[in-house]
Parts: sequence; C-alpha cells; structure tokens
Amino acid sequence: MTTITGNWDDGAQVIDLTRSPASMRAHNVSAWFGNHKVLERVSLDISAHQVTALIGPSGCGKSTFLRILNRMHELVPSASLAGTVLLDGEDIYRGPKPVTDIRRQIGMVFQKPNPFPAMSIADNVLSGLRLSGTRLHGRSAHAVVQQSLERAGLWNEVRRRLSEPGGALSGGQQQRLCIARALAVEPRVLLMDEPCSALDPTSTGVIEETMAHIAHDVTIVIVTHNMQQAQRVSQQCAFFLATHDTPGYIVESGPTEQMFSEPEDPRTRDYVHGRFG
Repeated sequence: MTTITGNWDDGAQVIDLTRSPASMRAHNVSAWFGNHKVLERVSLDISAHQVTALIGPSGCGKSTFLRILNRMHELVPSASLAGTVLLDGEDIYRGPKPVTDIRRQIGMVFQKPNPFPAMSIADNVLSGLRLSGTRLHGRSAHAVVQQSLERAGLWNEVRRRLSEPGGALSGGQQQRLCIARALAVEPRVLLMDEPCSALDPTSTGVIEETMAHIAHDVTIVIVTHNMQQAQRVSQQCAFFLATHDTPGYIVESGPTEQMFSEPEDPRTRDYVHGRFG
C-alpha cells in the first residue's frame, strides 16, 4: 500500500490514496432513453485485477452500459434503468454510499481527451482530487502528480513542463494526462470508452502499455471497436449485439482467448473475424 507524507490545508498528515481493485457484477440491467429501450437484461461479472473488453457494433449499448457502471447514465434527463450493479457486492444504486463516492471509486476516461486546456499539467492531474474535496500542497501535491503521471506513462515526457497548459500537449499525451487525472484519486475500477479511437498507432501503443502497467492495481473495463486491441489488452471479453427490433444484449462473454478462438455462438465468430460490424 502506498502512502504519501505531506501537508494538507490544516497541517501535516499521512495521505493514503491507495485502494484495492474491485470486482463488479451487473445483473439483469436494462436501460432506456425516454421510451427507447437500449439495453435488455444485461448480466456480466467483471473480475478484479483484470481488463474486460466490451466489443460489438456501433449502437449496441456498450457505452451506455459503461456509463451505467459509474452512475453517469442517470445524468441524462430522459434516462432510466432497471437491474442491479454491485461493486464488491454492494449495490451502487441502492446502497448507502453517495454518488460522488461511487464515481470516485469508479473512474472514467472518455473517447476524446478532455483535459482542462488552460490549466497546467500539474493542476490537471490534481483537479479530480480537488473536486472531491481533497486539497494537497507542496511535496504531497508533487508526489501525487509524479506518481500519477508515472503510472500513466507520461512523467518522463512532461517532468520539466508541469506548469505548461494541458492543452499544449499532443492528442496522445492529452489522453494519458486524462488517465493520470483519473488515477490520481485512486479509483478501484477504471472505465475507458474507446480511449484510442482518435489516436495514431504510436500513441495507441503507449496507451495499451499504460493499461498493461496499471491493470495489476486497478480493474479496467474498456469499450473498443478494435478487435486486435481487445485481444492484446484484455483477459475477459463481452460481445454486445443489437438489431433494429431488439435493444442491446450480451451474446456471450468469457476469457478473451476463448472468445476469439473458440466462441460458442457463430455470431461472435463472425464479428471477431470481421464478417460484419
């Protein structure tokens, strides 16, 4: 367990920012936008310490499901859902923890990098902590910034540029800065919604290396349309599908190697081998 000794606003304390990775379980999750049903009774076990990839064609509910996992779905005024989502056995919708704590434990990295462009690189990293009410200064702040940027694979590139604006970084660096910002609050689960779709192959490779590096201490769920990426980065995989007449559902899920080599459903075989989607 990592601890950081430093100064809070009210004096010197030992700051423990490390949490153990969590498992998650979705059971019979259905979702709507207004009267339009987008997910139908989705159930999935997400193992701790592993990367789980959500694959499937566009419009089958993968990103909606991802947002349900940290209660972002409910931010859409017309959105509703049914079913249960558990974080280490505790219901995140009906349990006692406030939604702010849930979202701190279950972080999110979006498809398009979204750093605060005018804010410095260092302040971008610390912004999530500050929004959650944690104030760090001096050595403790620097330690969190360095640790988070190292885990995101960005420290060596920006260590002498911490006061420069985050918007001055390249697209791949901005995405890693967003990963560092998410990691700074020590989430137990990190959700990634197509984090490499807007990046070049080199930046994509660095992001994938970052995922492999952090997967031992944070559970990762990634939405990706890139089948090669799903094979490279994940240990578990879930194949979503929807038709014009049916909302999104899981065709099958299981170990990634099995899903790509010996899937149980022929639709999975067709999709992972590029025959549709």
